[in-house]
Amino acid sequence: MSQGDTPLYAAREPIFPKRVSGRFRNLKWGIMLFTLGIYYLTPWIRWDRGPEMPDQAVLVDLAGRRFFFFWIEIWPHEFYFVAGLLIMAGLGLFLFTSALGRVWCGYACPQTVWTDLFILVERWIEGDRNARLRLHRAKWSLNKLRLRLTKWVVWLLIGLATGGAWVFYFTDAPSLAVALVNGTAHPVAYTTMAILTASTFFFGGIAREQVCIYACPWPRIQAAMMDEDTITIGYRGWRGEPRGKASDPNAGDCIDCMACVNVCPMGIDIRDGQQMECITCGLCIDACDDIMTKMGRERGLVDYLALKDETREREGMKKTPIWRHVLRPRTIFYTALWSAFGLAMVFALFVRADIDITVAPVRNPTFVTMSDGSIRNTYDIRIRNKNGEAHKFVFSQTSTERLWLSVEGSEARVVEVPADQMLQVRVYITADAGSPAATAERTVLRFWVQDLESSERASADSYFTGKVR
Repeated sequence: MSQGDTPLYAAREPIFPKRVSGRFRNLKWGIMLFTLGIYYLTPWIRWDRGPEMPDQAVLVDLAGRRFFFFWIEIWPHEFYFVAGLLIMAGLGLFLFTSALGRVWCGYACPQTVWTDLFILVERWIEGDRNARLRLHRAKWSLNKLRLRLTKWVVWLLIGLATGGAWVFYFTDAPSLAVALVNGTAHPVAYTTMAILTASTFFFGGIAREQVCIYACPWPRIQAAMMDEDTITIGYRGWRGEPRGKASDPNAGDCIDCMACVNVCPMGIDIRDGQQMECITCGLCIDACDDIMTKMGRERGLVDYLALKDETREREGMKKTPIWRHVLRPRTIFYTALWSAFGLAMVFALFVRADIDITVAPVRNPTFVTMSDGSIRNTYDIRIRNKNGEAHKFVFSQTSTERLWLSVEGSEARVVEVPADQMLQVRVYITADAGSPAATAERTVLRFWVQDLESSERASADSYFTGKVR
């Protein structure tokens, strides 16, 4: 690159948002407390799971390859529930974006929530915007070092709590907390906490808006989800322009005080129109409304509005009612899809059985000829007992031909499966010498297991291989 050319990359200019009060700032505080409370406190909610499992309401059991959510237990073969939740999350994101713009980004995205928390700590320690700007531009001194170290230590503690809360979801939280303090926890726990502590510190304290602008794909996708009815943040330029002093009778309502810019966590000017960087957090609305109130002018110079309303207001017409913006074909379609997936998952959750079996024929060898001439096939059957207590199960089979069933190690064909466990059982099917099944290439049969306590039954189909003459 020759001298004088524009560089491809510009160094990041830190953004120091100014403190602001208002309804949207209060809403963000409430959502922050709610979401962080869920994240940090959920692993400590107790739920009786019997003697074999930790009494934890929400638990990801990697060893048992299961997920527990209060009374719901998801097994590996039921991964479609997880897939359904992901689809619902995607449809929900499409729905809210098409109706209200990037409300997820502005209020509930983890990057936004933790960045808000880190900025709050920074403001407590270093002061508001002007004080932080002066500190940033000042040369290094003992006071600057003290303030920065204090801030970084608090950030690290928040990151440590974040990583600690995450690992608590994978095992009994109280037991792991004691082990972490005593230094006896598994190295994976310490490694995971270290990685999450560092990433939380970097994303929330250092990168901040850069994650939203460069790392997150959603700002580039959102345009396809929005239309002229989408409610998003806009500037009523027909009211505000031309900008000027409050004493100028020819000026608009905007006095160019830069309040909306100074509070923006993305460092943009909303008066420049819709921008990819805008996360629609509403802080610029609070800042502008405060200035308008002090000047005795109408609030809402910067406000949530749809592009269609902008056109109507410029022509002197009334705004379209909000419900008409929200209830339109696109949002109704997304809502219907989201509801359909939700109802399907609820239905599947309530109709699923508490027991489940899978059958795997042993084909090495395919069959065995016994001393009396009878033909025997071998099967490995896995029984899942999804109950919270150990249950006994009895085996049986049905087929078009006469076959005999026996269970290895149990003359009564009864086995006991521990609570929330899967047990593999070897089962034998025998056909008498000379019987049709003994000489047929394949005979269809169905295995049954019955819970002796609840009488619930489960079945799986397979086939019997005979000795073809």
